[in-house]
Amino acid sequence: MSKLTDVPKRILIGRALRSDRLGETLLPKRIALPVFASDPLSSVAYAPGEVLLVLSIAGVSAYHFSPWIALAVVVLMFTVVASYRQNVHAYPSGGGDYEVANTNLGPKAGLTVASALLVDYVLTVAVSISSGVENLGSAVDFVVEHKVLSAVVMILLLTLMNLRGVKESGKLFAIPTYVFVVGVFIMIAWGAWQGIVLDETMKAPTADFEIKPEHEGIAGFALIFLLLRAFSSGCAALTGVEAISNGVPAFRKPKSKNAASTLALMGALAVTMFCGIIGLAMATNVRMAENPAEDLIVNGTPVGADYVQNPVISQVAEAVFGNGSFLFVVLASATALVLFLAANTAYNGFPLLGSILAQDRYLPRQLHTRGDRLAFSNGIVLLAGAAILLVWIYDADSTKLIQLYIVGVFVSFTLSQIGMVRHWNRHLRTEHDPAARRRMVRSRAINTFGAFFTGLVLVVVLATKFTHGAWVALLGMVIFYGTMSAIRKHYDRVATEIAAAEGPSDDSVRPSRVHSIVLVSKVHKPTLRALAFAKLTRSDRLEALSISVDPAETKALRDEWERRGINVPLKILDSPYREITRPVVEYVKGLRSENPRDAVSVYIPEYVVGRWYEHLLHNQSALRLKGRLLFTPGVMVTSVPYQLESSELAKKRAKKRQDWNAPGAVRRGPVDTPRTKDRAGK
Repeated sequence: MSKLTDVPKRILIGRALRSDRLGETLLPKRIALPVFASDPLSSVAYAPGEVLLVLSIAGVSAYHFSPWIALAVVVLMFTVVASYRQNVHAYPSGGGDYEVANTNLGPKAGLTVASALLVDYVLTVAVSISSGVENLGSAVDFVVEHKVLSAVVMILLLTLMNLRGVKESGKLFAIPTYVFVVGVFIMIAWGAWQGIVLDETMKAPTADFEIKPEHEGIAGFALIFLLLRAFSSGCAALTGVEAISNGVPAFRKPKSKNAASTLALMGALAVTMFCGIIGLAMATNVRMAENPAEDLIVNGTPVGADYVQNPVISQVAEAVFGNGSFLFVVLASATALVLFLAANTAYNGFPLLGSILAQDRYLPRQLHTRGDRLAFSNGIVLLAGAAILLVWIYDADSTKLIQLYIVGVFVSFTLSQIGMVRHWNRHLRTEHDPAARRRMVRSRAINTFGAFFTGLVLVVVLATKFTHGAWVALLGMVIFYGTMSAIRKHYDRVATEIAAAEGPSDDSVRPSRVHSIVLVSKVHKPTLRALAFAKLTRSDRLEALSISVDPAETKALRDEWERRGINVPLKILDSPYREITRPVVEYVKGLRSENPRDAVSVYIPEYVVGRWYEHLLHNQSALRLKGRLLFTPGVMVTSVPYQLESSELAKKRAKKRQDWNAPGAVRRGPVDTPRTKDRAGK
């Protein structure tokens, strides 16, 4: 079985890496940018479209508000980037928003931030993959017809690539990310040259369409609410900014400086691309509608259900480069690919945060363990499973999923910045150096403005998106919060229960006597070995125990026992209902009740076999019995193995695979065999 699972695993994710090679997996800035910033960079492919979709409710006349909404998003982006640059310098350990909130605002605030981030990471994967499927579907009919299947396949491929390690996945993702960024900048520059210098008219494929407004003549409070809703949709461009603060440990030294530089570069690129696409969308007269089949009008009639509404970036690229041109195809392909790869931001943030939460006993400890490729494999698999579930529930529809989006990230933004304000206040009380105080006051001012602005946006997002699906994200946060609180209570309860007492206790006092029992079915080699081992332990009382389910077999056992003259008392329990486990457990419990201060030691002979199917044919009764006896206080269960000939086959197979690293070998550490020691000596 080990060979069956180990060989495919090595083929898919590669050889296991030793723990001391962790430094080799650290990222330079050129790789860290596509690894941690692929989400905010790729969001420019759908965030402008979300703004226009919301504004289309009031008709084309509302489109002239889009530049002002873009300006508000830009101000917010610069504010968040400047705020998080303070975070990465103050908290470089990788805890990010969770560590900031937990340290400065208390465990409840920290757990709230952690819940928000975990939900946001899952949604990042679901939204990015679904959006990528929709972009790819404009060129490949099969993808449109099988959206959920295509999305699930892409999630599995991303999961596999990330299981190979952060650095390897980063190298794979770097090329399409940079091609996308360069392609967008070429599109913006060429579009500006055509429109401003050459004074050419560029028309999007939907430029001649009309939009039937759902609500005509919106004004006053309704208009303000609509603009706020459009702004909250455009804020999707900020998702993933926090991932860099969580991923500081993955950067090469100096970690904080490199992380801050990457953060600033990401912000500048995302803002320029977002504004450029919005500007070109206005210049080329792009038309978008939430319900295109009915609301987009051509020659006085709706376009119909067969119409496929392409994303804004695709329409702009067609207007600038021309449909089917080389640059159009390159950008369209890079856009679809980078949207898939945008989920990689979550694949790096979620497992790292899960590891920190597991270390703090809020999540199962398995999430704190690095896998064979030094990635947090369990967290990666958990994220993939949650994202697949969301994609299946929402039919890989990015428009539905994006309504759940960004609530969690702005909860973490706001609480993190409030925590940073308290962080600077605490340090200012003890800092007396004037230069250091000036830097702290400046940092506090940045974080204060960030807390105010992101808090305001959070209120806007909740007010405008709650009934459109944001309540699902809040429900997910509540579920995560409750689950993690329950896990922490369990670990705390167990820690309290097993803590060693300072003085003498019942657990450290030797039992009055040890009553040993050897389970016997027949007189054979495994039985004789178990009896010999039990005698070696020098128990106060030793007896053999057999369960009678067949009178003839029981008589044969008794006769053989007497013929061999085995000097161990044989006790036989009748079992009229042919049960094995229950009579043994009841007998052991009876011994414990008669003498509570005695310990009972049960020895179970077991076969060691070498073929997987042989496990199904042996030791089943022993497994059931051990499972029951584990819940009986004062009872120790010992397996006495007896190696059958087939176990030698397993040894031979193991020798053939001695050059392979078994799963978990990195965590257990190297084992020096006599042979390796001899080689080392030579």
